[in-house]
Amino acid sequence: MASQPAYGDQSPRRSQFLTSSFQRGLTHWNHERLAPGFISPDWQKTLERDTRMLRLEGAFLEELRQAVALEARCVPSDPERFVSWFENLKQEGPGQGDALFPWLATQASAAELRWFFTQEAAGEAGFDDLVAMTQVKLPPRAKLELARNYWDEMGRGHAAGMHGPMLDRLIETLGVEPSIDSTVWESLALANAMTAMATSRRYVWQSVGALGVIELTAPGRSAQVAAGLRRIGLGVEDSRYFDLHAVMDVKHSEAWNREALIPLVEEDPRRAVAIAEGALIRLTCGALCFQRYRSELWG
Repeated sequence: MASQPAYGDQSPRRSQFLTSSFQRGLTHWNHERLAPGFISPDWQKTLERDTRMLRLEGAFLEELRQAVALEARCVPSDPERFVSWFENLKQEGPGQGDALFPWLATQASAAELRWFFTQEAAGEAGFDDLVAMTQVKLPPRAKLELARNYWDEMGRGHAAGMHGPMLDRLIETLGVEPSIDSTVWESLALANAMTAMATSRRYVWQSVGALGVIELTAPGRSAQVAAGLRRIGLGVEDSRYFDLHAVMDVKHSEAWNREALIPLVEEDPRRAVAIAEGALIRLTCGALCFQRYRSELWG
């Protein structure tokens, strides 16, 4: 590319990929291709379509990657120093400290919180599935850490503690109906970027970074969303999904950095740049979401 898109400062709509039509099409395709299915007589046509979509998905992700490449190339390759850089993203990364979340905690109405949650739910890529896809063939120490994280997402074997169904129950309680076609493209782009990194082995290190930075930065936002839900009258069980992540993800982040990031970079220092790219892509996409949410809710 001739130049790097500065998504945080300029209009992202100059990109052919950051549009409602492209992101909705990509989301519908992801939902279809990742759903369990049966053999179809026209599977070859489906494969041809998937090949076209994979090329478009790759171009979309490369545009995101190029936008953060300059910063990512400057990260330390020493494992301990790299993790220090990574952990600093919690304060200095794109979208951190956004005014949206204190507002959700203290001022947003029930209708505004439902709108926010509808957007978030429709764009949810499924952290458990992303971890499961990312861990394939990883080195043992990192693979074990992702397995422990996945087991927590699965409620440690108890259906009532599974995070996905917990989120579904909150959707039902709030009475919202998430829909791809009524979701802002920024939310869809975030989910599509996460899915693209997790499902393609050439972006596996980016996926490790993107998932790790979620664990790093989510707790504060989760606590504020939970506070907002309780303020409008929901009970402790209703806000449990966000309360759980506000606490559990702190420990998850510490373990992810220690047991996944450090050994992966120790084994191959080149991975530091790729991991950093994934983290910055995730944070940049998140920042675009927050900006759009504020525009819709405050505009």
